[in-house]
Amino acid sequence: MFMLGFPLLLVPFAIYNIIAFLMPGVSWSSALTTVHMVSGADWTMSAGDLLITLSILLLFGELMKSTRIGVRSVVDHGLSLLLFLAILVEFLLVQQAATATFFLLVIISFVDVLGGFAVTLRTAQRDLTVEGIGPAASS
Repeated sequence: MFMLGFPLLLVPFAIYNIIAFLMPGVSWSSALTTVHMVSGADWTMSAGDLLITLSILLLFGELMKSTRIGVRSVVDHGLSLLLFLAILVEFLLVQQAATATFFLLVIISFVDVLGGFAVTLRTAQRDLTVEGIGPAASS
């Protein structure tokens, strides 16, 4: 319950900024680890891949939070919109954010905003109640 009103996608955004600004020269596309698959192929994972994976998992949590109706949900959507705008502005104006990983964070945040509003509107439509209709009288 306490996570309502906190945009979960702030976590990967903060992780990206911490790494990009405090550790310059870190490549988001260089291989961090390689997993040898049963098929004989090698699957390499980069820091960007792991950050995007975390972001998609947190996007699922954001969409689950958007199914609730109330004032806290409105605040949560507003904060998600502000976060998207901040991510978009950083992508356009900051040199360290001009990477494919950050662009995918922008897209994931955009999906969060659109999906959150769409799910909330859809849920609100189903929350209608019909008043004045009582149980059918039996004759």
